[in-house]
Amino acid sequence: MFTGIIEEIGTVRRVQRGPHSARLEIEAALVLADAKPGDSIAVNGVCLTAAALSGDSFFADVMHETLDRSDLASLSSGSHVNLERAMRADGRFGGHIVAGHIDGVGRITDIRRDDNAVWFTIAAGPGIMRYIVEKGSIAVDGISLTVASVTGGSFSVSTIPETMSRTALRERRKGDKVNLETDIIGKYVERFVTPAGEQKQSGLTREFLETCGFTI
Repeated sequence: MFTGIIEEIGTVRRVQRGPHSARLEIEAALVLADAKPGDSIAVNGVCLTAAALSGDSFFADVMHETLDRSDLASLSSGSHVNLERAMRADGRFGGHIVAGHIDGVGRITDIRRDDNAVWFTIAAGPGIMRYIVEKGSIAVDGISLTVASVTGGSFSVSTIPETMSRTALRERRKGDKVNLETDIIGKYVERFVTPAGEQKQSGLTREFLETCGFTI
């Protein structure tokens, strides 16, 4: 489990590609301070396992499913990536609940400056947009951000100087793809209300909620 508060920017040293997989070597410092093989490290929001450590870098294997659902396939030697270690049980929860399981990718359609803030507009498919709500949380390349607005097939986030200076988001340009993970709570609520693969609705209905005093 992660919080979406990026700890450092790492650099991809090498990418070894298989037929449908990849092995990454990523140079880092802070996230390796107490790391050991088997630890989870979020790379641009994707939860990966540190399979091996070597001095100032770690190796992670990326399977077919992860390459299909994320933008990790576009990484190459020299790419910068956002890194975060798994959350400690005694740590501060500064962002929101981030599982590191990417829902899919979005595409940056606009970037504009607003005084000290930078706005990013990101287009995404309906399977992702259904879970994005104004003032809700979204992880973009692993960064915990607040959704400022939602319009049709896209949403916008406004980033502060601290976010731009401490993450690789500052290198993103219009047309770039980004990894997206929506708020996990919305997905669970939907699953409980309408079980997957079943036509029949669960007992939690609008009428039931209204009889219990809830206004929808």
